[in-house]
Amino acid sequence: MQTYASSAQYKGTQPTVVTIGTFDGVHAGHRVLLGRLTDDAKAMGCESVIFTMFPHPRMVLQPDVDIKLIQTIDEREAVLDRVGIDHLVIEPFTKEFSRMSAEDFVQQLLVEKLNAKKVIIGYDHRFGRNRRADVSDLRRLGEEFGFEVEEVGAQEVDAITVSSTKIRKALMEGDLDTANTYLADPFTLTGTIAKGRGLGRQLGYPTANLEIAENYKLIPKNGVYIVKSQIDKKSVFGVMNIGNNPTVGGDKTTIETYFMDFEADLYGHKLQIELLSRIRDEQRFGSTEELTAAIAKDQKIAEAYVRSHQ
Repeated sequence: MQTYASSAQYKGTQPTVVTIGTFDGVHAGHRVLLGRLTDDAKAMGCESVIFTMFPHPRMVLQPDVDIKLIQTIDEREAVLDRVGIDHLVIEPFTKEFSRMSAEDFVQQLLVEKLNAKKVIIGYDHRFGRNRRADVSDLRRLGEEFGFEVEEVGAQEVDAITVSSTKIRKALMEGDLDTANTYLADPFTLTGTIAKGRGLGRQLGYPTANLEIAENYKLIPKNGVYIVKSQIDKKSVFGVMNIGNNPTVGGDKTTIETYFMDFEADLYGHKLQIELLSRIRDEQRFGSTEELTAAIAKDQKIAEAYVRSHQ
C-alpha cells in the first residue's frame, strides 16, 4: 500500500475505485465496505483508494470537545495496509478544507486528482461544506463527471449497526469483548517504553511502562488486562494494569505490563500491545503483600487464557 500525506502528493495514474471516511477504529462494518472496494477495483481493472482525513474533523471544528480516537493515525494505517488497499490518501483536515463545496471536492479531488471511476460510501455518509451533501448529491455529480456510485446499506454492514461510538463506549465501560468483536481485531495501544517508579520490580513483577505520545488516543477503563505484543518477532503475552496504582500511592494514570516468561531491556523500544481480555477492575489493596498475591492470581488467569487460545 502506498501512503500519501495529502492528495497533493498522490502520484497514481490508473483509474480508481475510491471510498471516503475518517475510519476511526477500522471495525467490522468498515471491513464490509473495504472488501467491496478491493473486489470492485479488481473486477474493474482499477486501483483501490481510501481517502481519509486527519486530524478528525471534530478535533478541528470543535476543539473544546475532548474527543478520543480508537486508533492513532499510524495504527489506522497499519490495519488498512493489511486489508490489501493500493493507495491510502491522508488529507490534512483544516478549517479551510472543511469549507470546500461538495462540487469542488468531487471535481478537484475525486475526478481530477484520483481519477475515480467508482465511489463506494457507507449508508450514512455526508460530505462537503457543513456536511450538506449526501448520496443523492454524489449520484448526481457522478452522472455529471462519469463515475459510478455505490452505497453500502446498513443491513449489509451488520444486523446490529457497528459504529465507532459504540466501540468507544464499550472500551470506556471496560467491555473489551464487545469492542474487540466490533473491531474484528484486538484493540491496541502503541507507545514507547519509558522508566517508571520500579515498583513492579520490587514486587517481583518487573513491568514495562508504556507512554503514548498521542493525547487524543482513547485509553480503556482502568483495570487489569491480558495482552500480547510482538517483541523481536516473537509473540509475548503479559498482564497489563491501566490505572493509578492506589495501593502504593500512585497519583497519575500509568500503563504497565508484566510480560510473562520474558526478560529483556525494553527501555526506548516502541511497542504495539494488543488487549485480548479483561480480568478485573483496578483495586486498592490493604498491603503490598495482598497486591502481590493479586498479581500472582492475575498471572495464573492469563496463563490459563493463553493455553486455551493456542
